[in-house]
Amino acid sequence: FLTLPPFYLTGQVFETASEPFKAPNSLKKLKGNYPDAQHLRETAKTGGEISRAAMARLWLSEGIPFAFRHCPGIYDIIRTWLGHRLSVDPKEISVSGSARIGQSLAPSKIGKPFGTHSDLDLFIISNYLFGKMKDDFYVWSRDFKNGGILPKDDQERELWLDNQRYGTRNIKRGFLDSKRVPNRKKYATMQNINQTMWLLKEKLLITDETPNVKKVSLRCYSSWSHHLRQVSLSLRRIE
Repeated sequence: FLTLPPFYLTGQVFETASEPFKAPNSLKKLKGNYPDAQHLRETAKTGGEISRAAMARLWLSEGIPFAFRHCPGIYDIIRTWLGHRLSVDPKEISVSGSARIGQSLAPSKIGKPFGTHSDLDLFIISNYLFGKMKDDFYVWSRDFKNGGILPKDDQERELWLDNQRYGTRNIKRGFLDSKRVPNRKKYATMQNINQTMWLLKEKLLITDETPNVKKVSLRCYSSWSHHLRQVSLSLRRIE
């Protein structure tokens, strides 16, 4: 995972009370809840692993997302609703992407502001839900391989092959996207998630002050450490 200073690993800190806390210089440009995407990009490129880990925790996973800055109470109501439907603690539900900080960090659209063209990318930290999703993925993957489920055309077949490849790889990294499995009754956990995402988008349309988004997606991590590792890896790839 991340490379941390030795005192993080041993649990012992050898210092005196006269030593102040010091943040890395690379983090000093990051101010407020929604820092500029270019400053985030610069820090990701030059700040090193400790700065990228801080970015992943402070700005890219915690606090009130930019998309819900005018309605934080509704954001928590949504998390409570999602938690009930998906059997997870609402505290473990959050938002990533441009909906989190207000601008995109994707290399092809760095700095593009969040808007109606944007997606609402949710993530959940739950080993329980991750296990249920993983089970559905492997059942579907076996069905697809053995001809128990058939794609409707060549385009869907190519999509399913991609889903098999990326899903298998991502499970080894400790996360899985619900879109990797078709919305079928046999794969009950994935079907419930996908139906919940559809319901959420429709309910956002009729709820005052909430964002109008292009689509809603969900990724589940087995632990916070897997989330931190994946976000840090993504930040490292920013050019």
